[in-house]
Amino acid sequence: MKKIAVYPGSFDPITFGHLDIIKRGLKVFDEVIVAVACNSQKNALFTFEERVALIKEVLGDESRVTVDTFTGLLIDYVSDRQAHVIIRGLRAISDFEYEFQIAQMNSCIGKGVETFFMMTSLQYGYLSSSIVKEVCSLKGNIDGFVPPEVKIALRKKYGLD
Repeated sequence: MKKIAVYPGSFDPITFGHLDIIKRGLKVFDEVIVAVACNSQKNALFTFEERVALIKEVLGDESRVTVDTFTGLLIDYVSDRQAHVIIRGLRAISDFEYEFQIAQMNSCIGKGVETFFMMTSLQYGYLSSSIVKEVCSLKGNIDGFVPPEVKIALRKKYGLD
């Protein structure tokens, strides 16, 4: 039986921190589905289509990664995809508190689906899409935070090129 995991997030935009979790997830699971979520609580800079295209461009020909979008309950999406694991990256204790509550709720709703927490690699502990967008919008250097394709897309969004 294939071990399929879903790595959900807004990925607005994808960062080196996200990519690190994906690559490390592939060491544990046979396949990782990167599921771009529609989060009504967030104002996205990039559209669903733009985020999916950027992720696919950055990941290249990694055959064990599928990029998809979803709306509604994550647990329903995971079940529909016949996955049994949700990957969540943790940067700090505050991330854990929130993610722990969500994982507990998911375990009540979706029997048989586990949440797999991965601590961020040390060099990405401070990194978030929000910070990257802020730095870029203020004309700061984001080279160490996102792949070149994402940097180009961000600079274009902010009219910096």
